[in-house]
Amino acid sequence: MPRRWVTTVACLLALVALACEGGGEAGPRPSRGTPQPGGSGGIAALGDSISTGFGSCLVLTSCERNSWSTGDGLRVRSLYRRLLDRDPDVRERAYNHARPGARAAALAEQARAAVRDRVDLVTVLIGANDACRSSIDDMTPVRQFRTEVDRGLRTLRAGRPKARVLVASIPDLHRLWEVGHTDQRAVRAWRHGVCPALLADPTSNAPADRARRTAFRARINAYNSQLAAACKAYGSRCRYDGGAVHRVRFTLDLVSPLDWFHPNAAGQGRLADVAWDASGLAG
Repeated sequence: MPRRWVTTVACLLALVALACEGGGEAGPRPSRGTPQPGGSGGIAALGDSISTGFGSCLVLTSCERNSWSTGDGLRVRSLYRRLLDRDPDVRERAYNHARPGARAAALAEQARAAVRDRVDLVTVLIGANDACRSSIDDMTPVRQFRTEVDRGLRTLRAGRPKARVLVASIPDLHRLWEVGHTDQRAVRAWRHGVCPALLADPTSNAPADRARRTAFRARINAYNSQLAAACKAYGSRCRYDGGAVHRVRFTLDLVSPLDWFHPNAAGQGRLADVAWDASGLAG
Protein backbone atom coordinates (compact mmCIF):
# COMPACT_ATOMS: atom_id res chain seq x y z
CA MET A 1 0.00 0.00 0.00
CA PRO A 2 1.53 3.42 -0.94
CA ARG A 3 2.93 5.23 2.05
CA ARG A 4 1.09 8.45 1.18
CA TRP A 5 -2.24 6.60 1.10
CA VAL A 6 -1.58 5.00 4.50
CA THR A 7 -0.77 8.39 6.00
CA THR A 8 -3.94 9.92 4.54
CA VAL A 9 -6.13 7.13 5.92
CA ALA A 10 -4.52 7.40 9.34
CA CYS A 11 -5.14 11.14 9.47
CA LEU A 12 -8.77 10.74 8.41
CA LEU A 13 -9.31 8.10 11.06
CA ALA A 14 -7.84 10.43 13.66
CA LEU A 15 -10.83 12.70 13.06
CA VAL A 16 -13.24 9.98 14.06
CA ALA A 17 -12.23 9.22 17.64
CA LEU A 18 -9.89 11.16 19.88
CA ALA A 19 -9.17 11.05 23.53
CA CYS A 20 -6.87 13.52 25.07
CA GLU A 21 -4.58 13.32 28.00
CA GLY A 22 -3.29 16.35 29.79
CA GLY A 23 -0.11 18.03 30.99
CA GLY A 24 1.15 19.70 34.10
CA GLU A 25 3.05 19.29 37.29
CA ALA A 26 3.41 16.43 39.71
CA GLY A 27 0.44 15.79 41.96
CA PRO A 28 0.11 14.63 45.58
CA ARG A 29 1.88 11.49 46.73
CA PRO A 30 -0.09 8.24 46.60
CA SER A 31 -2.89 8.08 49.12
CA ARG A 32 -2.50 5.59 51.94
CA GLY A 33 -4.71 2.97 53.48
CA THR A 34 -5.65 0.85 50.47
CA PRO A 35 -6.38 -2.71 51.62
CA GLN A 36 -4.31 -5.59 50.36
CA PRO A 37 -5.83 -7.63 47.54
CA GLY A 38 -8.64 -9.93 48.59
CA GLY A 39 -11.24 -11.92 46.73
CA SER A 40 -11.40 -12.86 43.09
CA GLY A 41 -14.00 -10.45 41.81
CA GLY A 42 -11.87 -9.33 38.90
CA ILE A 43 -11.12 -5.86 37.55
CA ALA A 44 -13.05 -3.22 35.62
CA ALA A 45 -11.67 -0.21 33.74
CA LEU A 46 -13.53 3.10 33.61
CA GLY A 47 -12.48 6.07 31.53
CA ASP A 48 -11.70 7.06 27.97
CA SER A 49 -9.75 5.80 24.96
CA ILE A 50 -6.47 5.47 26.84
CA SER A 51 -7.95 2.61 28.85
CA THR A 52 -9.39 1.00 25.72
CA GLY A 53 -5.93 0.72 24.15
CA PHE A 54 -7.03 3.02 21.33
CA GLY A 55 -4.54 3.14 18.48
CA SER A 56 -2.25 0.50 19.98
CA CYS A 57 -2.98 -2.04 17.22
CA LEU A 58 -2.84 -1.45 13.46
CA VAL A 59 -5.74 1.01 13.14
CA LEU A 60 -7.15 3.98 15.04
CA THR A 61 -9.76 2.14 17.02
CA SER A 62 -10.00 0.56 20.46
CA CYS A 63 -7.70 -2.41 21.05
CA GLU A 64 -8.71 -3.62 24.49
CA ARG A 65 -6.24 -6.49 24.54
CA ASN A 66 -3.51 -3.85 24.95
CA SER A 67 -5.24 -1.89 27.73
CA TRP A 68 -2.93 -0.99 30.61
CA SER A 69 -5.78 -1.91 32.97
CA THR A 70 -7.72 -4.92 31.68
CA GLY A 71 -5.78 -6.09 28.64
CA ASP A 72 -5.33 -9.83 28.14
CA GLY A 73 -2.86 -9.71 25.24
CA LEU A 74 0.80 -10.66 25.37
CA ARG A 75 2.26 -7.28 24.43
CA VAL A 76 1.19 -5.45 27.59
CA ARG A 77 1.57 -6.80 31.12
CA SER A 78 -1.62 -5.16 32.29
CA LEU A 79 -2.95 -4.93 35.82
CA TYR A 80 -5.31 -7.77 34.95
CA ARG A 81 -2.47 -10.03 33.83
CA ARG A 82 -0.52 -9.26 37.00
CA LEU A 83 -3.54 -10.11 39.13
CA LEU A 84 -4.05 -13.29 37.13
CA ASP A 85 -0.46 -14.35 37.83
CA ARG A 86 -1.30 -14.30 41.53
CA ASP A 87 -4.88 -15.57 41.43
CA PRO A 88 -6.09 -17.90 38.65
CA ASP A 89 -9.69 -17.31 39.76
CA VAL A 90 -9.50 -13.86 38.17
CA ARG A 91 -9.33 -15.42 34.70
CA GLU A 92 -11.86 -13.93 32.27
CA ARG A 93 -12.99 -11.47 34.91
CA ALA A 94 -11.63 -8.33 33.24
CA TYR A 95 -14.25 -5.83 32.07
CA ASN A 96 -13.55 -2.70 30.08
CA HIS A 97 -16.25 -0.03 30.27
CA ALA A 98 -14.03 2.84 29.13
CA ARG A 99 -15.11 4.52 25.90
CA PRO A 100 -13.25 6.71 23.38
CA GLY A 101 -14.27 10.32 23.79
CA ALA A 102 -15.70 9.82 27.29
CA ARG A 103 -15.65 12.75 29.68
CA ALA A 104 -16.16 12.80 33.43
CA ALA A 105 -19.93 13.03 32.89
CA ALA A 106 -19.85 9.43 31.59
CA LEU A 107 -18.22 8.06 34.71
CA ALA A 108 -21.40 7.31 36.68
CA GLU A 109 -22.88 5.13 33.92
CA GLN A 110 -19.60 3.27 33.54
CA ALA A 111 -19.50 2.79 37.31
CA ARG A 112 -22.97 1.24 37.25
CA ALA A 113 -21.69 -1.31 34.75
CA ALA A 114 -18.73 -2.12 37.03
CA VAL A 115 -21.14 -2.62 39.93
CA ARG A 116 -23.08 -5.15 37.85
CA ASP A 117 -19.80 -6.96 37.17
CA ARG A 118 -19.27 -7.41 40.93
CA VAL A 119 -15.55 -6.67 40.60
CA ASP A 120 -13.08 -6.25 43.45
CA LEU A 121 -10.89 -3.64 41.69
CA VAL A 122 -11.89 -0.66 39.57
CA THR A 123 -9.44 1.58 37.72
CA VAL A 124 -10.42 5.14 36.80
CA LEU A 125 -8.56 7.21 34.22
CA ILE A 126 -10.71 10.15 33.13
CA GLY A 127 -10.38 13.83 32.29
CA ALA A 128 -8.39 13.96 29.08
CA ASN A 129 -11.43 14.64 26.94
CA ASP A 130 -12.69 17.24 29.39
CA ALA A 131 -9.59 19.22 28.47
CA CYS A 132 -9.22 18.26 24.81
CA ARG A 133 -11.99 20.46 23.47
CA SER A 134 -12.07 22.84 20.54
CA SER A 135 -10.87 25.71 22.72
CA ILE A 136 -9.93 26.59 26.29
CA ASP A 137 -13.39 28.07 26.87
CA ASP A 138 -15.02 24.77 25.89
CA MET A 139 -13.14 22.72 28.49
CA THR A 140 -15.16 21.30 31.37
CA PRO A 141 -15.10 23.77 34.31
CA VAL A 142 -13.11 22.44 37.24
CA ARG A 143 -16.06 22.49 39.64
CA GLN A 144 -18.25 20.59 37.18
CA PHE A 145 -15.46 18.07 36.60
CA ARG A 146 -15.25 17.39 40.34
CA THR A 147 -19.02 17.04 40.59
CA GLU A 148 -19.06 14.41 37.85
CA VAL A 149 -16.13 12.49 39.33
CA ASP A 150 -17.80 12.48 42.75
CA ARG A 151 -21.01 11.22 41.19
CA GLY A 152 -19.21 8.33 39.56
CA LEU A 153 -17.32 7.40 42.70
CA ARG A 154 -20.49 7.57 44.80
CA THR A 155 -22.05 5.08 42.39
CA LEU A 156 -19.17 2.69 42.99
CA ARG A 157 -19.22 3.12 46.75
CA ALA A 158 -22.97 2.57 46.96
CA GLY A 159 -23.03 -0.48 44.71
CA ARG A 160 -19.70 -2.13 45.51
CA PRO A 161 -18.54 -0.71 48.87
CA LYS A 162 -15.79 -3.27 49.46
CA ALA A 163 -14.18 -2.93 46.04
CA ARG A 164 -10.84 -1.18 45.76
CA VAL A 165 -10.63 1.84 43.47
CA LEU A 166 -7.44 3.06 41.78
CA VAL A 167 -7.72 6.60 40.44
CA ALA A 168 -4.98 7.40 37.93
CA SER A 169 -3.80 10.90 37.18
CA ILE A 170 -4.21 12.32 33.67
CA PRO A 171 -1.09 11.85 31.52
CA ASP A 172 1.07 14.83 30.64
CA LEU A 173 -0.02 15.84 27.13
CA HIS A 174 1.85 19.11 27.36
CA ARG A 175 4.94 16.94 27.52
CA LEU A 176 3.75 15.28 24.30
CA TRP A 177 3.52 18.69 22.63
CA GLU A 178 7.04 19.49 23.86
CA VAL A 179 8.59 16.41 22.27
CA GLY A 180 6.38 16.33 19.17
CA HIS A 181 5.96 19.87 17.91
CA THR A 182 9.27 19.72 16.04
CA ASP A 183 8.44 16.39 14.39
CA GLN A 184 6.70 16.84 11.04
CA ARG A 185 4.89 13.50 11.26
CA ALA A 186 3.28 14.48 14.55
CA VAL A 187 2.50 17.99 13.38
CA ARG A 188 0.75 16.71 10.24
CA ALA A 189 -1.42 14.33 12.28
CA TRP A 190 -2.28 16.91 14.94
CA ARG A 191 -3.45 19.38 12.30
CA HIS A 192 -6.36 17.04 11.56
CA GLY A 193 -8.09 17.95 14.81
CA VAL A 194 -6.21 16.10 17.54
CA CYS A 195 -6.81 17.86 20.89
CA PRO A 196 -7.07 21.38 19.44
CA ALA A 197 -7.16 23.10 22.84
CA LEU A 198 -3.52 22.08 23.16
CA LEU A 199 -2.27 21.02 19.75
CA ALA A 200 -3.79 23.53 17.33
CA ASP A 201 -1.00 25.44 15.54
CA PRO A 202 1.59 23.28 17.30
CA THR A 203 4.59 25.07 15.81
CA SER A 204 3.39 28.59 16.57
CA ASN A 205 5.25 30.77 19.06
CA ALA A 206 2.64 33.52 18.99
CA PRO A 207 1.78 34.88 22.46
CA ALA A 208 -1.84 33.73 22.15
CA ASP A 209 -0.79 30.16 21.34
CA ARG A 210 1.72 30.05 24.17
CA ALA A 211 -0.95 31.35 26.54
CA ARG A 212 -3.41 28.71 25.33
CA ARG A 213 -0.95 25.90 26.02
CA THR A 214 -0.22 27.31 29.46
CA ALA A 215 -3.94 27.46 30.24
CA PHE A 216 -4.37 23.88 29.05
CA ARG A 217 -1.57 22.69 31.30
CA ALA A 218 -3.06 24.55 34.27
CA ARG A 219 -6.46 22.97 33.69
CA ILE A 220 -4.97 19.48 33.69
CA ASN A 221 -3.19 20.27 36.95
CA ALA A 222 -6.50 21.40 38.42
CA TYR A 223 -8.26 18.24 37.25
CA ASN A 224 -5.57 16.07 38.79
CA SER A 225 -5.90 17.93 42.09
CA GLN A 226 -9.63 17.26 42.04
CA LEU A 227 -9.08 13.58 41.27
CA ALA A 228 -6.81 13.32 44.30
CA ALA A 229 -9.31 15.13 46.51
CA ALA A 230 -12.25 13.06 45.26
CA CYS A 231 -10.38 9.84 45.99
CA LYS A 232 -9.49 11.04 49.48
CA ALA A 233 -13.13 11.91 50.13
CA TYR A 234 -14.15 8.43 48.97
CA GLY A 235 -12.32 6.83 51.87
CA SER A 236 -9.78 4.11 52.52
CA ARG A 237 -10.93 1.88 49.65
CA CYS A 238 -9.72 4.43 47.10
CA ARG A 239 -6.12 5.08 46.20
CA TYR A 240 -4.87 7.96 44.04
CA ASP A 241 -1.69 7.27 42.10
CA GLY A 242 0.00 10.38 43.46
CA GLY A 243 0.57 11.75 39.97
CA ALA A 244 2.53 8.67 38.84
CA VAL A 245 0.81 8.36 35.46
CA HIS A 246 1.11 12.10 34.92
CA ARG A 247 4.85 11.94 35.56
CA VAL A 248 5.48 9.39 32.80
CA ARG A 249 8.00 11.03 30.45
CA PHE A 250 6.31 10.16 27.18
CA THR A 251 8.46 10.13 24.06
CA LEU A 252 7.30 9.65 20.48
CA ASP A 253 8.29 5.98 20.54
CA LEU A 254 5.60 5.44 23.20
CA VAL A 255 2.72 6.79 21.09
CA SER A 256 0.87 5.49 18.06
CA PRO A 257 2.44 6.39 14.69
CA LEU A 258 -1.12 6.70 13.36
CA ASP A 259 -2.02 9.82 15.34
CA TRP A 260 1.14 10.58 17.39
CA PHE A 261 -1.10 10.95 20.39
CA HIS A 262 -2.48 7.79 21.97
CA PRO A 263 -0.12 5.39 23.77
CA ASN A 264 1.04 2.48 21.62
CA ALA A 265 1.57 -0.98 23.13
CA ALA A 266 4.87 0.12 24.67
CA GLY A 267 3.18 3.23 26.07
CA GLN A 268 0.34 1.13 27.49
CA GLY A 269 2.94 -1.10 29.11
CA ARG A 270 4.62 1.89 30.67
CA LEU A 271 1.29 3.07 32.09
CA ALA A 272 0.69 -0.40 33.51
CA ASP A 273 4.10 -0.40 35.20
CA VAL A 274 3.65 2.91 36.97
CA ALA A 275 0.00 2.31 37.86
CA TRP A 276 0.84 -1.07 39.36
CA ASP A 277 3.69 0.39 41.39
CA ALA A 278 1.44 3.19 42.67
CA SER A 279 -1.56 0.96 43.34
CA GLY A 280 -0.38 -0.68 46.54
CA LEU A 281 -1.04 -4.07 44.96
CA ALA A 282 2.54 -4.97 44.19
CA GLY A 283 3.68 -5.52 47.76
